[in-house]
Formats: sequence, C-alpha cells, structure tokens
Amino acid sequence: QVQLVESGGGLAQAGGSLRLSCTASERTSSLKHVAWFRQAPGKERQFVAVIGWNVGVTAYLDSVKGRFTISRDYAKNKVYLQMNSLEPEDTAIYYCAATSSDNASKYSQQSYPYWGQGTQITVSS
Repeated sequence: QVQLVESGGGLAQAGGSLRLSCTASERTSSLKHVAWFRQAPGKERQFVAVIGWNVGVTAYLDSVKGRFTISRDYAKNKVYLQMNSLEPEDTAIYYCAATSSDNASKYSQQSYPYWGQGTQITVSS
C-alpha cells in the first residue's frame, strides 16, 4: 500500500508562484506514474500533470503548459508541482495520485488507486 502526503498549499496572488510536494511512502519501486489532479468548487476533478516515476516523461493539462512543471526526486520519493504565473482559475484542491499500473490512461483519475488527502490552493486576483 502506497501512502501519499501533499504539502505546500496556501494562498497566492495572481501572477505568483507556489510549489506543491507529494511524498510517497513504501513500495515506491512499484510505481509507474504519479500525477496531480485538482478539483475546484462545484466542478469535477481534473487532470493537471503526470510524470513517469521511472522514466520521468511528463504531460500537462493544456491550460497549465508553460506555467506548471512537474518533477520528481527519486531518492527522496517526492514529486513536485511548481506553479508559476498563477491565475484565479487555478484555485482548487490539489491532489497527488499514484499508480503501479501501466495499462490504463494516465490522464484518468480512475487509473489511480492511491491518493493523498489534498491541499488547498487559493489564488486571489
């Protein structure tokens, strides 16, 4: 069982930056993908970014490309989401998710059995 713990959430002004961290504990050698999703009030949970745990290949939601960067520190079992040029539309609860499967869509929340508790990001205009 993989446990995920997010940190780094908070309040930022539009145009500002925040960095989220996700720490994975136990059995990380089995992981294939680690992703960030977000859920804004009244909206469905949405894919934001994903990174291959071993290979490091990344993919992003179109609206965050060029502003957000996902990265990992393999030795520390951490995945980061650096968020720059934040916009009020980025306000949401951000979740870290992980999967040991390489057989399902890495963009779909249904593919991820392991989830963190979520961390709130609020961007003011």
